[in-house]
Amino acid sequence: MSGSSPFQMRLVHLDLKGAPPKVSYLSEIFPLFRALGANGLLIEYEDMFPYDGPLRLLRARHAYSPSEIKEILHLATLNELEVIPLVQTFGHMEFVLKHKALAHLREVALFPNTLNPHEAESLALVGAMIDQVMDLHPKARWLHVGCDEVYYLGEGEASRRWLQQEQNTKAKLCLSHVKAVASHVLARHPATTPLLWDDMLRGVPEDQLTASGVPQLAQPVLWDYGADLDVHGKALLMEKYQKCGFSRLWAASAFKGATGASQALTPTEHHLRNHVQWLQVAASGPADVLQGIVLTGWQRYDHFSVLCELLPVGIPSLAVCLQSLLHGGFAEDVKARVENFLGISSLNITGFTSAGTGSFPGSDILALVTQVSLHLHSSVDELLQRDSRFKRVISNMYFKTARGRLASRVGPTRVWLCPQVRDRLVQPLPPQAEAHPPGHDPAHPAPGAQSPGQVERPRGGAGGRPAARLLPRRRGRVAGGERAPQPAAAATATAGPRGSGWHSVPSGQPRPRPRSGTLTGASPRQRPAASSLRQRPQCRRSSLGRGAGNVDGRARVH
Repeated sequence: MSGSSPFQMRLVHLDLKGAPPKVSYLSEIFPLFRALGANGLLIEYEDMFPYDGPLRLLRARHAYSPSEIKEILHLATLNELEVIPLVQTFGHMEFVLKHKALAHLREVALFPNTLNPHEAESLALVGAMIDQVMDLHPKARWLHVGCDEVYYLGEGEASRRWLQQEQNTKAKLCLSHVKAVASHVLARHPATTPLLWDDMLRGVPEDQLTASGVPQLAQPVLWDYGADLDVHGKALLMEKYQKCGFSRLWAASAFKGATGASQALTPTEHHLRNHVQWLQVAASGPADVLQGIVLTGWQRYDHFSVLCELLPVGIPSLAVCLQSLLHGGFAEDVKARVENFLGISSLNITGFTSAGTGSFPGSDILALVTQVSLHLHSSVDELLQRDSRFKRVISNMYFKTARGRLASRVGPTRVWLCPQVRDRLVQPLPPQAEAHPPGHDPAHPAPGAQSPGQVERPRGGAGGRPAARLLPRRRGRVAGGERAPQPAAAATATAGPRGSGWHSVPSGQPRPRPRSGTLTGASPRQRPAASSLRQRPQCRRSSLGRGAGNVDGRARVH
């Protein structure tokens, strides 16, 4: 199956923090993953993992059950897909630190994205998360511990005091926490090797990285999702990591979710070029240095962001990218193989429409999203531009679901009402947030809305995902309460994992300012009309999703 691919492992990334598929859909798509050339999965559970005990507040209402996790792993084994779980342990901790009971563990009180590395309770928390995930993945040879986009590191009060001491730096602070997390993994699970995104390591001097001990404990995953990535620069970075003592390196590309926070349709050509560049990177170094490549498929840029391309929408891009990695490029014979796998008579990689949308699992969802994004959206825009009076009236109209769960500005038709979409997703709506970050600052501006076919170029920056806009443009309260922590549970969870518990937020703890979410551009998350909201089909487990996005008549806007 490996063909001429320089990557021994080819992992498909399942980002479950947005629109997580039902197990029944995974049973349909896993055989296709394997047929296309994948031999592994990187599963980023976030709040879809069935955390229990003191960690139960981390799980979403519709989180997978332990039996469903075991079924997913069984399906992966049947299709010869090795599973690597991913647990965030430093940055991108929004789904953890948004809760009142854990807010005191933030690096900066106002922002729930970064863990305070100075608190012993912080390590106990991530250690307990790791142990619960590993309990359901006892045979995992690798565990990804995240550690990307550790924003605001060094800006907390404890960090500032620590940094005032001689020879202390942010890099040293970061490496010390990474080392502690990796050491916990190896101590408790000696047969499992930690992986981590490499962005926080790139700027660390060689001597400091070598002396930290991290290269002896973990393996970095070099990520770049650009269509014009710097091949020579990546080769130099690989050389640096080798000199520092890392035994093996990994690469990370993207097959979807890297060209715009609200991208609805996947620009296949962009992702194909990204993978062709990674083939050049692999060819520029020793053959045995790169252990494998992760084909990331981001579903949200962060926990509070809108959805980008749905998994079924990105399947043609995934097929093109996997087959290109497997055969060393995308020649005409490879194109014919992809068309055969997908059931598409003529695949168009330069645009968003092909001769039919195929017969692969989820192809009907691709057809719906294409229709909404390319046809209905443009007709609505044309109507608004033609009649300015109608535009002024409609801009102030809002429709709500019968349950009052979601309010959104009238705009592009939402595809969530379609049974074809809802039947495959566990929870298609944005997460209910207990505590949201505040408005944008200059370091994290909000990307502008783009048209359905427009590609928003990924910005430079740190992280194992596209450079994310973490903070919202406007503030607003959050409706719904399905994911609010239970006061009783928070009060009784004084005995934490392994004897170290978490506590309630102190009475003097600053409360984070709320934020608003997003609905922009070609996102398939906007609704058509009030009439269709009254007769919506029911999703699994009796609810449309995680919660609502706003009150006070304002739409989520990024």
